[in-house]
Amino acid sequence: MDQRTTIVTTEPGGVPQGLRDFAGDWAADQEVFRRVHWGKAMMWIFLLSDTFIFSSFLVSYMTMRSSVTAPWPNTAEVFGLNVFGVSVPLLLIAIMTFVLISSSGTMAMAVNFGYRGNRKATARLMVATALFGATFVSMQAFEWSKLILTEGVRPWYNPMGAAQFGASFFMITGFHGLHVSIGVIMLLIVASKVWRGHYDRKGDYSAVEIAGLYWHFVDLVWVFIFAFFYLW
Repeated sequence: MDQRTTIVTTEPGGVPQGLRDFAGDWAADQEVFRRVHWGKAMMWIFLLSDTFIFSSFLVSYMTMRSSVTAPWPNTAEVFGLNVFGVSVPLLLIAIMTFVLISSSGTMAMAVNFGYRGNRKATARLMVATALFGATFVSMQAFEWSKLILTEGVRPWYNPMGAAQFGASFFMITGFHGLHVSIGVIMLLIVASKVWRGHYDRKGDYSAVEIAGLYWHFVDLVWVFIFAFFYLW
């Protein structure tokens, strides 16, 4: 009985039919993805792994926030700004969010003009996107300096309540700010190549789209940070 089963499930060359089917499935996938740009595929894989990291940070933050016993600082007041003697809640954070979301618009237009072959418009829009990103990082640095120097918040200490506030704030916003800084450098490098006509000679503007994928991801992550950290 065992010998008869082997004869049915094994090819004459000694390769089991199941293994041949498995190899055939992978070969079919290879045909499907043959024309996918390798840079785009690698960027999507990187963004997927980065999604897991940011998700872990935010889930850990929500778990800690729900279980902490010490009073949590009122983020609307902590991150407010005084304008003509009036405290405006979350004013700085709202401006930062507007700047970063606006940068997504300029980045999308840069990708559009790139595939149209408009070299100068693409480069200018990418530089504008990088300037938006640099503005965001500068405002974040101001936010950090205000908390550290004025409020006395540290990763291990918080005079306004729960000590975990400082640790979670510096970890989450710092990690995101690092991503924005890397994105600004990437955009400027790609923009310089666009301006010099590097991609015109290659006939491929995929690098602009790859940079756009990264930038849109950074913007999307900020939306979640804004919702869970600043509005909660």
